[in-house]
Amino acid sequence: MPWIDQKTKVVVIGTMPSVKSLAYQMYYAHPQNNFWCFMAEILNGGKEIKHKKEFLSSKHIGLWDSLSSCEREGSLDSRIRDMVYNDFHPYPQIKYYLFNGQKAFRFFKVLNSDLLTQSNYFILPSTSPANASVSKNTKLKAWIDVFSKIALSTSFK
Repeated sequence: MPWIDQKTKVVVIGTMPSVKSLAYQMYYAHPQNNFWCFMAEILNGGKEIKHKKEFLSSKHIGLWDSLSSCEREGSLDSRIRDMVYNDFHPYPQIKYYLFNGQKAFRFFKVLNSDLLTQSNYFILPSTSPANASVSKNTKLKAWIDVFSKIALSTSFK
């Protein structure tokens, strides 16, 4: 289910929720996923975000996934097969697409590539604990850099 409303200007796109996220019905619920830690650092001065959906919505940020469903053993993107893609066309107000990893970008393009010519997009290092080849600090710096670039035209504060 997308966390997108009519005021959403920025959307962070993953591939498909992890097993933990699906069980908790919460985006990025795995305790070792850095997403919420990064959002707290970037948007909330490092303070924990209590009401996550409402907080992001107040910043005009949404969350969704490239895939609406798939077959997958466990949570690894490398095991995804039989994909069904989400259609982002009903959300023309989105100005920035932020991809949480390469796979999210690749899957998005299958059905939505034309949207990339109408908006800005950034492919960020995945916040997943499976992306262990990139340090947490390097990932955070990349996320901070992108949010700094888009803050000029979008109100996060």
